[in-house]
Amino acid sequence: MKNKLLLILLTALLAFSGKTFAKDEAPYTEGTVWEITIVRAKHGMVEAYLKSITRTFDAVMRQAKKEGLILDYKILLGHPGNPSDFNVLLMVETRNMADQDNVRERWGKIVLEAEGDADQRFKIATDRVDMREVHGIKLMREITLNPKN
Repeated sequence: MKNKLLLILLTALLAFSGKTFAKDEAPYTEGTVWEITIVRAKHGMVEAYLKSITRTFDAVMRQAKKEGLILDYKILLGHPGNPSDFNVLLMVETRNMADQDNVRERWGKIVLEAEGDADQRFKIATDRVDMREVHGIKLMREITLNPKN
C-alpha cells in the first residue's frame, strides 16, 4: 500500500512538473558569441595604439574572417566617461562557444604571419604597455528578445 501511494504521488509530481517546465521558456533566443576586450588607450597614445593594432589585431581578424574562423569583428572608439574608464572595445564575433576552443591550433599560422614568432610578439606586447591598459576580456552571447514570452 505504501509503495502504491508513493508511486501515485511520484506520477502526479512528474505530470505537474512537466507542465511547469513547458511554460518556463526563456524570454530570448540565443545568438552568436562576442569576445570583447576592454581597453584604455593612454592619454596621447590613442593613434599610436590604433596604428599598432592595425598591423596585428586587424590583420589577424581580416584573415580569420576570410578563413571562416570568425563571423565578424569590430573596433569601437569613444571618449572615456571618467579618468579610469575604457575608450576602445575590440569585439570578435563567433558562431558559438565551441569556436573559442583550440585557438592555438586553428589560429597559429595566421598569428605567426601577422605578428611573428614568440620573441616578436613579446616585443609588441611590451611596446604596448606604454600605450594602453587592458581592463578585461568578456565573453558574451548575443540574444534576441522574444516578445511573446
